[in-house]
Amino acid sequence: MPAAAPEAPRLPPSVPRDSVPAVSAVLDLNEKGAPRGGAPQTLDRRLFVSLQAFGDCKDAGPLVRALKKSGIPGVLYAELNDPRGVGLLLMSEDPEFFAGPTRRLLNRPPFSRLSMKSEYAMLGRTYSTGYEPDLRDYLLARTPRLVLDPQKPWALWYPLRRTGEFSRLSPQEQGQVLREHGALGRQFGEAGFASDIRLVSAGLDKNDNDFTIGIVGAALHPLSALVAAMRKTVQTSRYIEKMGPFFVGRALWQAPLAGGKGRK
Repeated sequence: MPAAAPEAPRLPPSVPRDSVPAVSAVLDLNEKGAPRGGAPQTLDRRLFVSLQAFGDCKDAGPLVRALKKSGIPGVLYAELNDPRGVGLLLMSEDPEFFAGPTRRLLNRPPFSRLSMKSEYAMLGRTYSTGYEPDLRDYLLARTPRLVLDPQKPWALWYPLRRTGEFSRLSPQEQGQVLREHGALGRQFGEAGFASDIRLVSAGLDKNDNDFTIGIVGAALHPLSALVAAMRKTVQTSRYIEKMGPFFVGRALWQAPLAGGKGRK
C-alpha cells in the first residue's frame, strides 16, 4: 500500500496559510550548481570545517610535530591578539572525523596541556548557491586550496548571524543584497588581495550563528580592509545582527595540499 502523502500543517486561525512553505513529499538535500553541458549539477557531498582555539601555548613546536605525525589535514595559527594563543583549523567530509580522530588528538599531549578558548570555537559546512560552475570543486576542493596555500598564511575567522528581517525578503530582494556583497568580495579576490570562504553554521554553532566566514591572504591589511569595506554594503549595515568574535591568525604550519606543498 503506497505511503500517504504528508498532511499540510494545521494552523491557528491567526496565521495566514500562504505564509507557510509547501510540504514536499520528497526532500532533496543535494547541493546544486549551475548546469553544465545542459545537465544539472547535483552532489550529496560537502566539507565540514572546524576551528578550535587554545591559550597558554609558550612553544608551538610540539603541536606542529604532533600534527605532522597525525597526518590530519589542517592549519595551525598563531593568534595575534594573544601571544600564547593558537588556533587549529581542521577539515573533513565526515563529521565523525571531529568526534573521533580530532577528539583523540586534542585530548592527549601536547594539546591537552593547553587551555581551551571556547569563545572562538566555530563549525560550518560548505554549501552551494545554485550558480557554481564547478560544483564539486567549490564544495570539496576550494576551501583546502585556499587555507593550505603557503602564499596565503594570514587569516580572519568569524561567525555571523543575520537578522530575521533578511529571511522575510523575497528571493529577488535577497539576491540583490547578496550580489552587492559578493561583488565586493570578488573584487578583492580578483586583485589577489583576499579570498573569502563562506560556511553554513545553522544548527552547528553553539551560539546559533548562521555562518562562519574565513578570509585568507598574503598580508593582513587587505583582510582588514575587506571587512571594513563590507560594512558599507546593505547586507552588513542592515541585515547582520552580530559578527564575531574575530580570530586573527598567521599560519605556523599548513598540511601539505594534494599536488602541492604546505607550510612546514
